[in-house]
Formats: sequence, structure tokens, C-alpha cells
Amino acid sequence: MADRKGIVQISEIANGMLDPVLARRAGMNTMLLGMWDEIAGPDFADCTRPEKIKWPRRTAGDDSFVPGTLTIACEGARALFLVHTQDQLIQRLNSVFGFPAIDRIKIVQKPVSDQRPRARPVRQLPPDRQQRLDDLVSGIESDKLRDALARLGRGVLGKTRNSG
Repeated sequence: MADRKGIVQISEIANGMLDPVLARRAGMNTMLLGMWDEIAGPDFADCTRPEKIKWPRRTAGDDSFVPGTLTIACEGARALFLVHTQDQLIQRLNSVFGFPAIDRIKIVQKPVSDQRPRARPVRQLPPDRQQRLDDLVSGIESDKLRDALARLGRGVLGKTRNSG
């Protein structure tokens, strides 16, 4: 999957590493996660998230495919509305997969919104360390790069030796 001159996109590398883990742990792949907003539609994209696909166990002599059950996390009362549209959602899912992969949806109520922890304020550096940092980034022409490296430097130089 290399482009010209051996260049590979980071998304290809990440998907190649994540897909086997997702398949083993949750029975799905990064394609489903990446397309979820389109699959769920504007009414449910912000309040739902696919959790896992449970595939039925096959018996040794049975070669026929049996569709799986998709577990979807949904916030609060929106789960009731999702129940009423699950047939449409199953159709969209199966059209994305290209075959009848899912025949049921299990909805679990839980928080879905992306609540990232707030960044801690960066401590002020002692004057000698601040001067050292200013000297290190002074030759960088790009304002954005210089600011980003200064923030990183404050984080690194602001740590004490005992705080591992």
C-alpha cells in the first residue's frame, strides 16, 4: 500500500495495527468507526457509538454465515428514539458492509460524548530555565512551530527530577 517512492500514509499504518485488535476484541474494524457519523445519521451521530459486534459461534460442520449483533452505546433518552429507527440503521450498516452482516442491535445507555480531561496550566519556569528554553527556540522561523516547541519545553523543563 505504499505510494510513490515508498511513502505510506499514517492512517494506513494505524488501521493496519488497529483492525486486528478491534476485530479480536470488538468484532469490528476502523472502517465502521470512521463511517459511524454517516451510518448513524445526523440525529444520532453525536449521541451514539458502536461498541462491539458479537458474532454467533459456528459449529464445526456449519459453513453458513450467521449475521451478528451490534452493541451501540447511546446517551440517555435518545436510546428510545434509536430503538424506533433500528431497522433503518441495520439496513445502512449492511449496505456499508456489502452483505447482511448485522441482523440485530443491542442498545446500552451510557455516556458517549467526547469529554477529554482539561489540560493543566503550565507552570512558570525559573528564570534560568526560561532563558535556556528561549535560547533553544529562538532560531525557529515559524511562529506556530516555535510556540509549540516552547510549550513542550516548558512541560519538560518544568518537571522536577523526583516526579518521574
